[in-house]
Order: sequence, then structure tokens, then C-alpha cells
Amino acid sequence: MVGLEIHVELATRSKMFTRVGSPACDEFDGAAPNTLIDPVVLGLPGALPVMNKAAVEMSMLVGLAMGCSIAPFTKWDRKSYYYPDLPKAYQISQYDLPLCFDGAFDLPLEDGSTKRIGIIRAHLEEDAGKLLHELPGGRKADFSIVDYNRAGTPLLEIVTAPDFGSADELVAFARTLRNVCRFLGVTEGVMKKGHMRFEPNINLVLTLDDGHEVKTPIVEIKNLNSFKALKGAVEYEQKHQAARWEEDGKVMGPGSKTTRGWNDAENKTFVQREKEDAHDYRYFPDPDLAPVVVDEAWVAEVRSRLPELPHERSARYQDECGLSAKESLALTEERDVCYFFEDISEAAIEAGAPTSAAWKQAANMVLQSGAKRANERGVLTNELGITATQVAGIIALRLGDEIGSSAADELFGMLCESDADAKTEAERHNLLQVRDEGAMQAWVDAALADPANAKVVEDLRGGKMSAIGRLIGAVMKASGGQADAKLIQAKIKETLGV
Repeated sequence: MVGLEIHVELATRSKMFTRVGSPACDEFDGAAPNTLIDPVVLGLPGALPVMNKAAVEMSMLVGLAMGCSIAPFTKWDRKSYYYPDLPKAYQISQYDLPLCFDGAFDLPLEDGSTKRIGIIRAHLEEDAGKLLHELPGGRKADFSIVDYNRAGTPLLEIVTAPDFGSADELVAFARTLRNVCRFLGVTEGVMKKGHMRFEPNINLVLTLDDGHEVKTPIVEIKNLNSFKALKGAVEYEQKHQAARWEEDGKVMGPGSKTTRGWNDAENKTFVQREKEDAHDYRYFPDPDLAPVVVDEAWVAEVRSRLPELPHERSARYQDECGLSAKESLALTEERDVCYFFEDISEAAIEAGAPTSAAWKQAANMVLQSGAKRANERGVLTNELGITATQVAGIIALRLGDEIGSSAADELFGMLCESDADAKTEAERHNLLQVRDEGAMQAWVDAALADPANAKVVEDLRGGKMSAIGRLIGAVMKASGGQADAKLIQAKIKETLGV
């Protein structure tokens, strides 16, 4: 059984309780250590926090996208604990009255089905700072240094029900949630920058030889910042928790939860500490902050900002555009690639392509020609240099049988380096298919007369039509790839009378 806690750094310009810049905002990304601080961040005497309304509304957006109810009344609580990167020795969070609660999200799966994932709560808090274990420049040190830039950054913690039955389902949800948050514009979701961090809670239900069931203690894996680590940590615990139970006999119950870290180099978890219970944090209402009252009008105004979300787009691509579930999921994995795909489709339709053909051809261009080059260059498809209008031009040539599939792929690559329109570039490189009857007949006659093809010609005359591909290939080679393969096939059949 696996549940998940997800920490999302919200991309507000300022921090949660002060106007100092936030590192989760592009404007302050890469700021020098300990420059995004002020008396509120450091908890200096007399400094008073003031709530960031934009962070509250971003949190409401995520909650609504996850099917949550929005609390009409919530408050701020102090969560007390000491750690070197927590300058106040407490974190302002939400304990018993979270902003968002009681949600459910239908996770789309690759086979076209969905799985409902319960969302217990999503509460807003402030992030801690960051401990660094190397000196600037990567020099080694026998001590740690602290950077408080991240301290006070708005942090949304989303807690799911233990509804996942495998690591693959968990990773699928994590990817989907990251994309939902990016479509909402609440975070860029750059994992290596800590914009999103995952903490799975894992235990096993064991059926013993006598038929009784026991549940192993819950293990929480802290601060995973990649999908690879998330999958690896869950699968490791799935393999090892039964062996631990056989050794110590511990079962799930109060005080039995442990916190473990993930060693990426060794692909294993390791014990960090026994998990604290809520009473260990000495929660109490923050005396410096007013409660938050959310009326129906405020919820309605925030709800009106919800865009079409990636899983909704995926369903539409299947229902209205005729794409497969696999294609639709792939197209909605990255926000900017998804927008690029839609821009291509719309440009192709404006250029006169039938709607269904435009969507299908655009998907092929993005997922094949585009993805291949994007993987080679380590960028997203929309960052290759080719425009949506240029891709739409390729589609128009393809639908008009003016270029073949291999030429379309070649032309895509050329346009990544050129500002020319598709037809101009195709003409410049002789990619347009030759449809001249005389030229095609000459190529066909030469191929049929070639002694190397005598056996193929005999097979065709004997009714073995599967052999025609070799002749088509010979003609295409003779034409330098400019012949129309469909017309060549028809011309071969006509000439041989088969």
C-alpha cells in the first residue's frame, strides 16, 4: 500500500509571509546564497508575517483541479522543531484545518482506463532553507553551511490516500500532478531545483500461512526529487519490508513509523530517524496571523481561471481527434510541447487540411520527427527552432502527396535550421515527388528490365504480390526518392498486368 506526499514550491514573486523575492520565481532563480532574506524570513524579534494572497489562490487552483473542497475557514499553525535550516525553529503551516480537503482525482492509465486516487488534503506552508555539504566551487568541508534563500518560499503539501498498488501507478500520478501544476501556472516543476519533492509512505499487507493478515510499519521516504528515485525507493521497500518483519516482528501502529532516505548511487533506502507524531511538533495557532475566510464568490472567481487540464485534453484528443490513449498521454506530458502540438494542428486546419487529418499528422510530426531530434539534442520539441506554421506546411505537402514520409521527416530536420517555408525548402532540396507519367514509366521499365529483379517480376506475375515492395524500392532509389510510391505501385501493376 502506497500513499504520497507531494511538496510543490509555488512560483509567486514573493515569499509566503514577506515581500522578499522567492527563488521559485524565474526572476530570482540562481540568486547568490543568503540574498533573498529579511527579518521575517530570519524570524528576528519584532518582525511580523503578512499572508501572500497569490499563494493562497494558487493553492486553491490546485485543490480545485484535484477535486477538493475549499475550506470556508482555515488558519495558520506553528509547527515547532529545530533544524539548522529552519531559522525561526518553527514552520508556519496548517494543521487541523487545511485549505483544501476531501478530493479525488481520476488518474488516466496507458490502457485508456482510469484509477481514482483520493486526495486527503492540500495545505499551505512555508519551505525551510537548504543545508549545503560542500563549499562553493565543490570544495570539500567537514561541516555544513546553510543557505536561507529557500526559507519562507510558499509550499503546498498534497497528501493522497494510500490508493496506489504499484510504483508505476505512483510515478504516473506524480508525472500527471507535475503537469497539472505546470498547466495551472503555479510552478515550473523543475525537479533538480526542488520545485517538486515526493515523499511516499509505503507498507505491505502480508497474508500469513494461517490466513491471518499483518501490516508492516509504514516507511516514509524523504525528499525524492526525480521520478527514477521515486520508482526505485518504492520498489526497494516492496522487496525488503517483508524480510524486516520476519526479523523484528514489528507491525503498523502508533510510534512504529520510520523515516528513511534514498541512496541514489546504491539504489537503496537507509534509516534516518523514528518518525515524530503530530504531538511532537507542539502545533498551536499562530498568534501573528489572522485566519483565512473563503467565501463562495472567491472560490467561483478562482475556479473561473482553471484551464483545460492535461488529462482533460488527453481525453479530448481521443474522443474528438481520433488519437490513441498512448499518443494522447505522450502529447500532454509536457505543457509547452502540448501547446506546440495544438498550434500545429490549428495552423494546418487554417491552411485547409481536414480536421481529423490535421490532428493526426500533427501528432505524428511531434511524436516522431520532433521527439527523435529533441532526444538527440536534449531539448523539448518546441525548442528545436521549427515553427508551428512550418510544420503545418509539411503536413500540407504530405496530405497533397507532394512529399513522401521519409522526405517529410528530412524536411522537418531542415526546417529546424531554416526560416524558409516548407515548400520553398522542399523545392530547394529536390524533395517534392515527381508525378510525371513519362518519368515514372521510364523508372518502372528500367526496374523491370534489371536482371537483378527477374525473380521478383516472376513472383509478381505468379500472384505473389508481397514481392512488389522490392521493385518499389528499386524505383524509389532510381528516382532519388522523388517518385510517388503509391503511383509507382499502381504503375508496376499496370505494366505487368497483375
